Amino acid sequence: MRRKAELVRRTIVIGTSVAAIVAVVIVAATFAGSSKKSTPGVTLTLYSGQHPETVAALAAAFTKQTGINVSVRSADEGVLAAQIIQEGSHSPADIFMTENSPPLEALQQRGLLAQVDASTLARTSAAYSSPQRDWEGVSARVSTMVYNTADLKPSQLPRSVLELANPKWNGKLALAPGETDFQPIVTAVAAKYGQARAVAWLKGIRANASNHLYPDNEALVAQVNSGQVALGVINHYYWFRLRDEIGASNIHSAEKLFAPRDPGYVIDVAGAGLLASSSHKPDAQKFLAFLVSRAGQEIIAHDESYEYPLGSGVVTAKPLLPFSSLKPDPITVAQLGDGALAISLLREASLL
Repeated sequence: MRRKAELVRRTIVIGTSVAAIVAVVIVAATFAGSSKKSTPGVTLTLYSGQHPETVAALAAAFTKQTGINVSVRSADEGVLAAQIIQEGSHSPADIFMTENSPPLEALQQRGLLAQVDASTLARTSAAYSSPQRDWEGVSARVSTMVYNTADLKPSQLPRSVLELANPKWNGKLALAPGETDFQPIVTAVAAKYGQARAVAWLKGIRANASNHLYPDNEALVAQVNSGQVALGVINHYYWFRLRDEIGASNIHSAEKLFAPRDPGYVIDVAGAGLLASSSHKPDAQKFLAFLVSRAGQEIIAHDESYEYPLGSGVVTAKPLLPFSSLKPDPITVAQLGDGALAISLLREASLL
């Protein structure tokens, strides 16, 4: 079962796969604000791969605060990044917002982003924004295991994501390998153990999950919860959103983190950048500043997306582990890159 407002899942990655994109699905929504405060005749165009509900709340609050209108085009972040690359200097987009850092890095590497104001970047730890200062970190998620509590006890779960290639998990493991959320884990494994071992690991988990490969994490977490499969790897918020959707009494699963600094324990950063081609840069910079302001971050802190706010010292209001207590793999956003390495390794292992 999936949330009705969820639009298109993240199954396309930039890098070597741009030429394979044959269609773009775009849904537009405009949030009108007070003309008294708005910059005359200006409407910012936001290409967004983030959760539509979260972005709608942020855009509406920004318009209310500034009077600047925002037109939101929501679709898969990979599709939108490919579209921006194809549009080049003629892109109508002013801002690009994503759930993961690789699509932003893909645009940064092509010179399609402008630098974010230093005062805006200062609101978020430099570890979660572009090393080149071309995009800002806005929120974060952490990768984790989800397991069926009738099938497994916490003590039976693997400590490392590498253990999931062990034949003992054959028929018990679920994967959504086309999800962009899974690619940072692949990159982290390759960074720590080398590409050859990463491919061998991918082939092992492919064999173990051969009957439980799903198109997205919504399907994966639902199948684990229903007992169709014992465990899988997701970003933490999918479990919480399933619980909200079906009710706590219908939850038969739980989450558990891998061991500290394991490559299966990765922080995924959602961010936003300003298009170098934008003709509304001052107003777009205001939107970027709003996203990491206390007002913007409080929206994320209370939002049903269950993401961690990253700016202005705001902490989540949701029942999550404190962000400061997390001990993830030390891979950086620069090392995660544009996702091309992960795609190449997944293809070599026949998972894409």
